Amino acid sequence: MQPNKFFARAVDNWPAKVLSLGMAIVLFIIYRMSILETRFFFAPIAIENLSAMMPSSHYPRMIRISLRGEANDLYSVLENDIETFVDMEGIDAPGTYIIPVQWRKKGTALEVEPLQITVEPIEITFSLDYKISKFVALRASFLGQVEAGYNMTSFSLNPAQVIVEGPATLMGSISEIDTELIDLAGRTEDFTVPTAILQREPLILIRGSGITEFTGSISQIIPVRNIFNVPIVITGLKDGFTGELEIKTGSIHLEGDNPDAMEVFEPPPDFLRVDCSGISEGGIYVLRVMTSTAEGVRLRAEPQEVKITIGAIREDEL
Repeated sequence: MQPNKFFARAVDNWPAKVLSLGMAIVLFIIYRMSILETRFFFAPIAIENLSAMMPSSHYPRMIRISLRGEANDLYSVLENDIETFVDMEGIDAPGTYIIPVQWRKKGTALEVEPLQITVEPIEITFSLDYKISKFVALRASFLGQVEAGYNMTSFSLNPAQVIVEGPATLMGSISEIDTELIDLAGRTEDFTVPTAILQREPLILIRGSGITEFTGSISQIIPVRNIFNVPIVITGLKDGFTGELEIKTGSIHLEGDNPDAMEVFEPPPDFLRVDCSGISEGGIYVLRVMTSTAEGVRLRAEPQEVKITIGAIREDEL
């Protein structure tokens, strides 16, 4: 066939032929689309190129990703190989911004074609404020009580404070951060446990490991009882002498493991006494206050010594 005739036949009725070719391409695409499958999953959103600023209001942390491709390849794509992010490049002042959500492929996702990727939402509204860092004290939180008859006398946290980072609008209200609940139920002795630091506000970042070490000191409660205004009596005073105490009453401090014994105890009349048997002339003396014993309890008397004035009785007073 001569070239001119071939060209003439090729361009003969060319609009119809172009339309037919276009329809064929469309049908092919529709066919390919009809045999593609769709897969959905959620991925965390990353904020990039934001240094001096931080979000000051809540925003979607997870983005819905839709993948469309051939069934044989679609499920070979690892979820971590589709990254979603917002680019904050050039934002350096507080305010409200609408930022488009972008995505990028890596790893297994680079090897799959065709692969259509869509994200939802396609843009996010951010309220931004200046980023502030400061030290904040940790506060221990407790669950339950130590065993009956015991008491937690002291405790400590190591570290006792952490560095937190957040937007200026929120940081002013942050003065303490709680730990997770520390279980005290049934404890009878000192203990040390690692404890997580609670992050109740996701817009506030806690620097470090997020763990503090709690140490609690547990001691047994010893029952005590105090008895006041117990008479101090003078014993052993020789004939012909008188004694005058500067302090005439004292107190008894009782403690022990038997609260019933302490409750029923009543000191006899000479329970607190000073012994003057060794004094043979008048004068002012400081004598030790002596006590009797009490079964089942430990005791301590106050005062432990007392001043006494010893005088001689004149013969005309006999």
